[in-house]
Amino acid sequence: MSEVNPYCEIILPLPLDGTFTYRIPKKFQNIIFPGSRVVISFGKKKIYTGIVLSTHSNTSTDYQPKELLDVLDDHAIANEHQLKFFQWMARYYMCYLGEVSNAALPAALKLSSESFVGLNPEINPDDIDVNDREWELLRTLRTNDLTMKDVGDFLGLKQPQRILKQLSEKGYIDLFEKVKDKYQPKKVKRVRIADAYLEEGMLEELLNELEAKSKQQEVLLSYLRDVPVLDNSAANERGVLKSKLLAEDVSPSSLKTLIKNEVLKEWEEIVSRLPSEQLTTHVEIKLSQIQESCRREIIESFKDHSTVLLHGVTGSGKTEIYIELIKEQIAAGNQVLYLLPEIALTTQIIARLHRIFGDSFGVYHSRYSDNERVEVWQKVLSNDYQFVVGVRSAVFLPFSNLGLIIVDEEHEPSYKQFEPAPRYHARDSAIYLSTIHDSHVLLGTATPALETYQNALDNKYGLVELNSRYGEAYHPTMEFANVNRERKQRKLKGNFTSILVDEIEQALEKKEQVILFQNRRGYASYITCDNCSTIPKCPNCAVSLTYHQFNNKLVCHYCGYNQSMYSDCLHCGSKELRNVGFGTEELEEEIKILFPQAIVQRMDLDTTRSKYGYQRIIKEFEEGNIDILVGTQMVSKGLDFDRVNLVGIFDTDRMIHFPDFRSHERAYHLITQVSGRAGRKSKNGKVIVQTNDPDQDLLQKARNDNYKSFFQWEIMEREHFYYPPFTRLINITFKHREKGISFQAANYFAADIRKNLGNQRMIGPVEPIIGKIRNMYLHEITLKIEKQGINLPAVKEYLKSVEQMMKQMPAFKSIGLVFDVDPI
Repeated sequence: MSEVNPYCEIILPLPLDGTFTYRIPKKFQNIIFPGSRVVISFGKKKIYTGIVLSTHSNTSTDYQPKELLDVLDDHAIANEHQLKFFQWMARYYMCYLGEVSNAALPAALKLSSESFVGLNPEINPDDIDVNDREWELLRTLRTNDLTMKDVGDFLGLKQPQRILKQLSEKGYIDLFEKVKDKYQPKKVKRVRIADAYLEEGMLEELLNELEAKSKQQEVLLSYLRDVPVLDNSAANERGVLKSKLLAEDVSPSSLKTLIKNEVLKEWEEIVSRLPSEQLTTHVEIKLSQIQESCRREIIESFKDHSTVLLHGVTGSGKTEIYIELIKEQIAAGNQVLYLLPEIALTTQIIARLHRIFGDSFGVYHSRYSDNERVEVWQKVLSNDYQFVVGVRSAVFLPFSNLGLIIVDEEHEPSYKQFEPAPRYHARDSAIYLSTIHDSHVLLGTATPALETYQNALDNKYGLVELNSRYGEAYHPTMEFANVNRERKQRKLKGNFTSILVDEIEQALEKKEQVILFQNRRGYASYITCDNCSTIPKCPNCAVSLTYHQFNNKLVCHYCGYNQSMYSDCLHCGSKELRNVGFGTEELEEEIKILFPQAIVQRMDLDTTRSKYGYQRIIKEFEEGNIDILVGTQMVSKGLDFDRVNLVGIFDTDRMIHFPDFRSHERAYHLITQVSGRAGRKSKNGKVIVQTNDPDQDLLQKARNDNYKSFFQWEIMEREHFYYPPFTRLINITFKHREKGISFQAANYFAADIRKNLGNQRMIGPVEPIIGKIRNMYLHEITLKIEKQGINLPAVKEYLKSVEQMMKQMPAFKSIGLVFDVDPI
């Protein structure tokens, strides 16, 4: 008989170092495993859901660990692969293990505690002196504990705390915490005819009896129309949804009477919340010779490399190759994770995958409800889903047998988590995850990240190239519209050059569709007063407020602060207010004025907040119900539209000259990716780029669609200035409500770094471009760590030790400190 371990290490969903030791009660010792959810008390009153990392028989003699309170499941909800992945992520990205588990688990798997009110068991309400309302409450508490909300509803008070405090002080009631499970399975009610009435002649007799009760008879006849029990008595077993019967305009009270009289039997059934797509027509994918050759190259490259880069131009048919590789993995009994950077992109890809795989795969992203995400989690855990499509958080799912991870559009910054911790990159995390499962990773893109392409050239990754578009599609031609020249010639129409207006007109005449790209939402970048030059600023952040015309508000895109737009300057009272800069909202307004007959739709964060916002817009555009789509970068990411042959790109110079060492790379990616939406079938596509300087090197390289030339040009700059891929970066951000304290903390940290790592590895401390966000003043240090000759884990441990030392100083105790490893 194996020895039972009486102690366990628990991961708590808190930003605290390490794990916490708890004692396992004897009744749980045989049913608790690594990955089990447990309920524990922490501190004096708090109750949390923790994850068991390990069980053991060792304990410190310094203290006696608390007992855990409960085990929530009869099986682990996280497996050993995930626990190993969580630990790696916490170490690599310099965050707490609790922060990783908190990000990984769907919210509905995390229990919460709720305040309850109960009657003191030694109190009899009939023997004490209370008013009538208190007496009624205490009588009710005799049979049921109530939540605070229940008590408020019972007493007719929004805030019942004062009365409860008085009753508690008198010793009449107890206030306590109860744990509740947030996840509740979805249940539906079904009804069927009681078996006794299926005997020969009984149903006819019943209908005759109900002649005088026409409404009850109508309920029964409605049921028989839906469920033909006379022809097939077995059909009665499933019955019909109660909601469906009620939707047929039958009497609810008559239905209730039939159930009460046991003519109809009612029961509850647990159903999935996940959308179901039945495979009505099986779509076969036939690869072209070039695609098939590429697929074979990938498989061959996997023999020598765990990670392979598929560098395929836009419109080359990478998705079809992915699908064939997915089929092969499923046939071999392996699981597949297909990562996409944006929910917008998942919408179109999912529709294509449903036509091939039906509903045999899962979808995982933030627009799903908590309960829907739990159901996907459970289906992956039970291996009901061998294949999942998801955004970055899908790397946390409980795969047990991953054979392949596909990271589509691997260059996308959307794969990086910014707030809150863990600040992980899904692409890099997927590569580590593959080592745990001994599986392969396929990175696909038309514009690889410089680090990725360098790794391929260094033979760390395999490299497969697909240089031609699928079928008869041609690369789009790119033209530059000189905004500066047209402004001088007074040809501009709002923010549109005459060249772009003419091309849009021609496209609409040919019944073709148009995409207009502006990587800034809102109406105007900011509002200024021409009289006193005042610009409205966010009171919480060091940024100007963006004007949104659709709700007539000035909005901060960092903290969400908003205020109504005003007609007079708040500083000098002048009415001379002017919009500066432009966003998607202003473009939408202008294009509607220029082409009033066209149907225009905007696709940005403001128009896609609802669960199916992306899906609705993309479906309407695919079906030709929209002529012109105006959007931010979400229109650039792998979307495929047959009738788009013109793309217009705005504000190019701002993207190119943004003060960041990656700005050229990002601008090249965006211009190339947005251009790739044009001419994806047999027609020649055209791209109009509006710029003040058409002769810029980057634009010329984008026009020639020559990634290798761009890479060679940009990589020399990176090497010269000692930036990735030649170094690793760690950003350290200091936050405080007082600017001076933030600055002092940054300087204290910098002094220690200079002493131990040298000044040449450090930039800063500096105040970032936006030096205040959510009332916190910011200062930053950037570390450049060489890739060879230095122990990176030791550097990270050293930085964490400096943080602990700094936090022990009274002046810096309240400093917020953020480590961002591999920032982008």
